[in-house]
Amino acid sequence: MAGRNGKKTVGSLVLSLGVCVVAAGTAYVFIPHDDSKEPPVKRVDYQVELLTARRAASYPVAAPTGLTKEWKATSVRYDGAANEAWHLGFLDPKGQYVAVEQSTDKPSRFIDDASQGAEETSRTQRIGDETWQHYKGAKYDALVLKSKGSTTVVTGTAGFGQLTKMAESLEMKQDKSA
Repeated sequence: MAGRNGKKTVGSLVLSLGVCVVAAGTAYVFIPHDDSKEPPVKRVDYQVELLTARRAASYPVAAPTGLTKEWKATSVRYDGAANEAWHLGFLDPKGQYVAVEQSTDKPSRFIDDASQGAEETSRTQRIGDETWQHYKGAKYDALVLKSKGSTTVVTGTAGFGQLTKMAESLEMKQDKSA
């Protein structure tokens, strides 16, 4: 009799396992789940590129100082061959995109590209010792500073409050010691 009870126990175990697998598979297929979530954006260290740009560029290169750690640098590049283009991208504390763009390119073309077609408004804003022009767009808004030899654009999906915080934090430096 003991042998027969053992067979029933193993058979019951296999049957139970099969039912669990079928139930789990059915649940996976019919219960909604989101596979489209993208992995979180990684923070980048931009110090090496910043030092390189400040040595190579013919204008003072802008980078923020004093922003909280909630501001996450996500992209950086300097292209001396393409009108000395400097780009530094961030996610603000609410996850909105904010970028610092600089170039020696023709201002109208550069502003249009950097702001993704935002249009100049009549509003200006004093930040530090400089007057920045407001641009409003369907996708990005922007603050624009035209300087001798270069144009600086602070742009992105964030509102003007966050764009202003970025512009206020910018330190523009040039390193010609090399």
